[in-house]
Amino acid sequence: MSRKRPAQSGSGAAARPNIEHGVRLKRALLAHVRQDFSAPVAAIVGYADILIEDAPLQGPATCKRDLTKIRRAGVALQKLIDGLLSPQSLRKRVADDDYEAFSRKLRHDLRTPMTAIKGYGEMLLEDAQDAEADKFAADLEKILAAATRLLARIDALVEFSGDGSSAASTNMFDKAVLDRISPVPAAAGAMSAMGSRRILVVDDHQSNRDLLSRRLSREGYEVTTAADGHAALAEVATGSVDLVLLDLLMPGMSGYEVLCRLKADPRHGAIPVIMISALDEMESVIRCIGAGAEDYLPKPFDPVLLRARINSCLERKWLRDREKLILEELRIEKEKSELLLLNILPKSVVSRLNEGEKIIADRIPDVSILFADMVGFTKMATRMSAPDLVERLNRLFTAFDRLSVQFGLEKIKTIGDAYMVAGGVPEPHDDHAGAIADMALAMLDTADREARQSDDGLQIRIGIHSGPVIAGVIGTQKFVYDIWGDTVNLASRLESHGTPGKIKVSHETYRRLQSAFEFSDCQIIDLKGSGPAQTYTLVGRRVSARR
Repeated sequence: MSRKRPAQSGSGAAARPNIEHGVRLKRALLAHVRQDFSAPVAAIVGYADILIEDAPLQGPATCKRDLTKIRRAGVALQKLIDGLLSPQSLRKRVADDDYEAFSRKLRHDLRTPMTAIKGYGEMLLEDAQDAEADKFAADLEKILAAATRLLARIDALVEFSGDGSSAASTNMFDKAVLDRISPVPAAAGAMSAMGSRRILVVDDHQSNRDLLSRRLSREGYEVTTAADGHAALAEVATGSVDLVLLDLLMPGMSGYEVLCRLKADPRHGAIPVIMISALDEMESVIRCIGAGAEDYLPKPFDPVLLRARINSCLERKWLRDREKLILEELRIEKEKSELLLLNILPKSVVSRLNEGEKIIADRIPDVSILFADMVGFTKMATRMSAPDLVERLNRLFTAFDRLSVQFGLEKIKTIGDAYMVAGGVPEPHDDHAGAIADMALAMLDTADREARQSDDGLQIRIGIHSGPVIAGVIGTQKFVYDIWGDTVNLASRLESHGTPGKIKVSHETYRRLQSAFEFSDCQIIDLKGSGPAQTYTLVGRRVSARR
């Protein structure tokens, strides 16, 4: 009878992260070796080219042949490194785990051209120093220094152990760097906080569409597909796409043309597009990025890299969408604030404040002022409930506000049951007195209509005067646009000396209106603070002057 081996709880799960980290470290170390070897080899070939060009002028007469041998050895090194340390070869080393055999072969193959470079370089350096060719000697020393660095790296590689634990491997690559760059987890696509993640896969090959769709769906993306450019544009037009994976080479409409159409359409220009293609050439990459593509991936692509690129694009789109939403909210709030401010201040005054003007104060030479007051309103207030009283007053004053807009006048304020409006402030008005007179007549009609509907017999009296005023904004917490001067005081006194249901105007206003309006009851009234004043009662517009 066979016995079951006791389970070692958690040992396999605990070991897996260590194994994965070890494989990742090995891959990173080998990639670092490739990068570290390429730089000094490029320096050797580069300086050899420069010295070959300068040899007839600066170097010994016989050196060109030896420089050519150095350059040839450098090119041989480049080919060896490109072959032995290519990405495909590095992946094989990680898979086969043959680090020791690989390092021995690398050291053996690289030492032959390195010996030629060192030998010829040292002989040429001696000749250059004897000939006092200082600049030539300085460049030779750079070649020898690059060769020395490369030899040190080759020797260190021999000591390299597969687990990366030796001192040599630690010197070649700081493992702490790798630790700080954590791997992308399999669930990296789970960015639910960023809302929907709908991806459109566009490819003319069914197998490619199916493979990408299945892979992305397993990672939690919502995937739709399109077999050509026209179907892709139609799918995007539905408004249910957050990102497009777009094949570059397709029959009919190419992926590049689809990209250009998407970016030219303001409705879809913000949708990120990742180009995918087997055509791995820099010109295509540059053209697509220049046309607005977010990224470019060659086929076949690494799944982890694809996931990282998709998440990065979606995150940037989410941030852009969030920014647009915030800006739109700010715009709406700004409009609300400006609308509220326009209910308090004239539009031109709001513009001046927004432009940074601190003190708004204007002397206006000629305006017309109207005061209206409800007769008997105080007694009425004692008989009405508060809601009814406010509703009655609000209904009448709202009607007056509409009239002020209709006649192009500026409501200044209400004081209790009194209403004040001006013509010619803050913007000039060619016929401010005529507009004020028309509004006064309309106010009487409105008040009579409201009185009949409410059956309360409420009447208003109106006073009008024309002349110069000072206008401006006062207050810092609560802005108020107001006007001051004798013209305002006289208009207020004319109203208080008026008759219910009548419009009393001063001689100054009468003089402006007599050709277009009819008047009656010319009276001399002793106004407090002003003395005797000639006044008139406005009756209406003359038939020939009716608007």
